[in-house]
Amino acid sequence: MELKLYNTLTRTKEAFKPLDPARVRMYVCGPTVYERAHIGNARPVIVFDVLFRLLKHLAKENNWGEVVYVRNITDVDDKINARAAERGISIGDLTKTTFEWFKEDVKALGCLEPTHEPRATEYIAQMIKMIEALIATGHAYPAEGHVLFDVSSKPDYGKLSNRSVDEMIAGARVEVAPYKKNPMDFVLWKPSTPELPGWDSPWGRGRPGWHVECSAMGEALLGPTFDIHGGGIDLVFPHHENEIAQSECVHGGAPLAKVWMHNGFLQVEGEKMAKSVGNFVTVNELAHKWPGDVLRFQMLMTHYRQPIDWTEAQTHSALRELEDWGYVLSSYYNMPSLPVPEEFVVALSDDLNTPQAISVLRELYVQAKKGGMENIRLFASACKLLGFKNLDKPGVFEFGVSGENVRRSALFEHEDAVVRLRAAIANSQSESVRQKLISLIEGDDLKVHVTTDGYVILKGADIAFVNTVESLVVARNDARKAKDFKESDRLRDELAKMGVVLHDKKDGTTTWEVAR
Repeated sequence: MELKLYNTLTRTKEAFKPLDPARVRMYVCGPTVYERAHIGNARPVIVFDVLFRLLKHLAKENNWGEVVYVRNITDVDDKINARAAERGISIGDLTKTTFEWFKEDVKALGCLEPTHEPRATEYIAQMIKMIEALIATGHAYPAEGHVLFDVSSKPDYGKLSNRSVDEMIAGARVEVAPYKKNPMDFVLWKPSTPELPGWDSPWGRGRPGWHVECSAMGEALLGPTFDIHGGGIDLVFPHHENEIAQSECVHGGAPLAKVWMHNGFLQVEGEKMAKSVGNFVTVNELAHKWPGDVLRFQMLMTHYRQPIDWTEAQTHSALRELEDWGYVLSSYYNMPSLPVPEEFVVALSDDLNTPQAISVLRELYVQAKKGGMENIRLFASACKLLGFKNLDKPGVFEFGVSGENVRRSALFEHEDAVVRLRAAIANSQSESVRQKLISLIEGDDLKVHVTTDGYVILKGADIAFVNTVESLVVARNDARKAKDFKESDRLRDELAKMGVVLHDKKDGTTTWEVAR
């Protein structure tokens, strides 16, 4: 099956053919580990995880070899230095903790681990070697402890972003420095003061610039030229533009990547996400409230190249739909998969058209709902390819709180803890986190029951409440038999005020439950 991908460099959708069918290679820019990942950071992680899954699937169909996915970790950067100083902790402690946070977030979102996850600090020697080669070929120059790339040495600089020099100067927010030959020249190496991270180099103790980090790591793990380079649209300029300049000049003009892919921007509730606006949302915050599958589904409802507006209303919609799917799939999701339906793969293979793929999923759901083992398992195989992991547990997608012999006020009181417990189950949070939430609920003379399909049910020990309800139900039934409908209605209303829902059966009996 043919895969077509939109190439930012050529601005066209192109048929994808790996440079080496035995080793399909993709590099995606990962996080700078200095703070919690926000929901905008999650978009490229999810998008390129889906592409990784699709490439692995197509590799089997097309007799390709291994698919190698590299997503780097930037652990040396001025933002990191500033945040560590602000918090009064070591840079090492900050990057270690933040990287662990990131791994927890990615796991909650259902993403596969990349083949390689290199840290920039592990590749300093390769960066120094690359910088030396750029100086030797006249593309870079040392100046006052810095080394800068000479933009004028590359006539086609700017071809990825397709910007004029004036636009590039404005977009790069260039630092005015007397040692620069050209305002657009960018830093490959900078000097470090004693309190900052630094490594010995031919130009003195210092640290690398951001752009050269990715060029060096990509070359070390994937070679001078690889198949796909991805990231957010905000990285097109200057980061990816500068990566191209460095790598092509080091390798005699050989392209860094065959295909350049970029996902669109994300805003929250119609506004650009910003701490000053109060709509800055981290993945961690969301993952303690919602199953990661819900966040993943919501992200994939919009085509990766289009801007996305993240709204809580859409989150609720995704939650309800996944619960419906889970009802159908729960008993079958862990069975061996059937071949993925062709129409689903065709949709994904058209430049990762996840909205169209989801339309196909909805059609498969309709067929699965009608019954039949094959229909259900075909639906399951498509859901698995898209990366959903909890469709064997529809209960984690439930909305509200379920209870037995529990007053409605108690259900409302513990709703937040139940929501967080469902998220903890879905997102594979630690047992200690789950037990803490359960203890918080059970401290109110309640018992928490978690079913195998993910439902969280609160069971009360309030015998007095149960006896009161039962006596009122009996009195109401007696009133109905005596045709005293005024008294029957009064008792029904009294029970409703207690949060009790009545179910009158055809045989004349009545059952009851506490309203959710």
